[in-house]
Amino acid sequence: MDEPSEIEQMIDAIRTTLGSLGDDETSMNVSAYDTALVALVKNLDGGDGPQFPSCIDWIVQNQLPDGSWGDPAFFMVQDRMISTLACVVAAKSWNIGNDNLCNRGVLFIKENMSRLLEEEQDWMPCGFEINFPALLEKAKDLDLDIHYNHTVLEEIYAKRNLKLSKIPLDVLHAIPTTLLFSLEGMVDLPLDWEKLLTLRCPDGSFHSSPAATAAALSYTGDKECLAFLDRLVKMFKGGVPCSHSMDTFEQLWVVDRLIRLGISRHFTIEIQRCLEFIYRRWTQKGLAHNAYCQVVDIDDTSMGFRLLRQHGYDVTPSVFKHFETKDGNFFCFPMETNHASVTPMYNTYRASQFMFPGDDDVLARAGRYCRAFLQERQASNKLHDKWIITKDLSGEVEYTLNFPWKASLSRIETRMYLDQYGGNTDVWIAKVLYRMNLVSNDMYLKMAKADFREYQRLSRLEWNGLRKWYLRNHLQRYGGTPKSALTAYFLASANIFEPSRAAERLVWARVAVLAEAVTAHFRHIGGPCYSTENLEELINLVSFGDAFGGLREAWKQWLMAWTAKESHGSVDGDTSLLFVRTIEIVSGRIASTEQKLNRWDYSQLEQLTSSICHKLATIGLAQNGASMENTEGLHRQVDLEMQELSWRVHQGCHGINRETRQTFLNVVKSFYYSAHCSPETVDSHIAKVIFQDVI
Repeated sequence: MDEPSEIEQMIDAIRTTLGSLGDDETSMNVSAYDTALVALVKNLDGGDGPQFPSCIDWIVQNQLPDGSWGDPAFFMVQDRMISTLACVVAAKSWNIGNDNLCNRGVLFIKENMSRLLEEEQDWMPCGFEINFPALLEKAKDLDLDIHYNHTVLEEIYAKRNLKLSKIPLDVLHAIPTTLLFSLEGMVDLPLDWEKLLTLRCPDGSFHSSPAATAAALSYTGDKECLAFLDRLVKMFKGGVPCSHSMDTFEQLWVVDRLIRLGISRHFTIEIQRCLEFIYRRWTQKGLAHNAYCQVVDIDDTSMGFRLLRQHGYDVTPSVFKHFETKDGNFFCFPMETNHASVTPMYNTYRASQFMFPGDDDVLARAGRYCRAFLQERQASNKLHDKWIITKDLSGEVEYTLNFPWKASLSRIETRMYLDQYGGNTDVWIAKVLYRMNLVSNDMYLKMAKADFREYQRLSRLEWNGLRKWYLRNHLQRYGGTPKSALTAYFLASANIFEPSRAAERLVWARVAVLAEAVTAHFRHIGGPCYSTENLEELINLVSFGDAFGGLREAWKQWLMAWTAKESHGSVDGDTSLLFVRTIEIVSGRIASTEQKLNRWDYSQLEQLTSSICHKLATIGLAQNGASMENTEGLHRQVDLEMQELSWRVHQGCHGINRETRQTFLNVVKSFYYSAHCSPETVDSHIAKVIFQDVI
């Protein structure tokens, strides 16, 4: 038996990794800050020690060489400072560890205090201005030698007082909000713990936060809070993460990453399992980051909406009404006081492009708002995000703004994302920095690059063969060029890229080249009624074995359409159907009984495809000055027809197999892409996708 290839080994490794996804599971790392807050909980049985001594052990074992605690690979001063202060306070509170441990931590705090306001403000950890001063008060009580009157702290305390003054205590005690996430920083407020306990999540936590739950446990001794923390300390071997669980969020983002990296076809079972998991959690108000959290957010909701709708699940856009203000703005969380952040608006904008006929207009409003928001941030060079520090968020935003879903071809998006995805270097932001190793994973990136390099190798071989075929048959004499043949191949391979589907993309490319040749020939002589000379010869050039008879029939239908139109108007609509039919014939799907039994659905897909591609060609002619058509009206019609096509492909034509539906969409998107892009843009994409080596 042959040894598995490197790619096969990586597929197996990733599949094993994805097997750890599940209900209440998470790949998050331990948070020094939250572990320290949990360590502060006194023994509930009345003893002198901590309730969770293993948390103290974790603190002692995980001090960094510079005396701090926090993310060891990415230095952000707020993360290190609040984590270090919390750990020093915990260690000093229990007089555990040697003096050197606390002294080194205090020295780090003193040396870095002045840097607290130097960081990018969009990266400010959640609730820092509330939680850091609260820890300083604990440090004062322990007589820790810290510069409590530092000018930097004056500004932080001022922000804390301002924010606390705006917190409506009646709301805090009445309904679950994100305010509960930083409850540990508000214990000096007049809190009614009996009322607050009614706002616990069903898993016993306060908004999934171990630190906030630890504060509640200290003041109430609540058994459900205790059970939540006890379970986490055991699960994470002495520490706790900054939030638990993130299973809904994690599974959504894993699926998104695998798709954008172009390797999802290798993990269809795992992805289907994730989507079923998400759909079970879908509510009429949207999604939260886990099943227990009672506060939904637009980030999880928009990612879930798009992925579920894209994979055939029935979800309604009315959920987005829960995130819209009276003045038409959209927010991530209810009662959010900070300005909107980039990634939630980015994901909502992506979701807004999956509109179906009859959808509530809230999706269109969300799309307009988010696009304007992202454009404003882009223009002002403020694309830092409050939730993640990633390799190239600005590049992701730029691509999405420039290439809407209907003009984005899968291999182009993947090639761009290979440069944008940071793998293990991506860092997430909550109250501290944290990692999600199943979302940001170097193995995904390594495999995606290997997979794309194989695609490039095959593409170059196939293009070389196609170029020789083109020159050998002197097709340039009909008015085409090798460059136009390359573009035809690129459009085919950017949509149908799987190694096993070479015949489909090659027939698409050859038919595109020949259709261009025939069109140029007919326009030169005045139409097919004047001459069919060389036509038989051209058709013979696309022979693909047993499928040849079906291909001749497809050509015949196309020529009949040409004859009906003579030399007037666009034949692009008919050409798009020629592409679909030849792809389906060569794939063997066209003759299936399933398709024949659903002829009406099939004809609807054909009509939409032809109509959209015809209108796109008309728009192109008008933009080039060759037509006086009203393009604004045509654009609106195309948008509406694209919505219907999207619905039929993703949900409305289940009687037609998925691959066939996708063929219609691929062909239409290739026409949309061609109409959307300048020749220079297409050339740059060809160079990057096929000829620039992936490093």
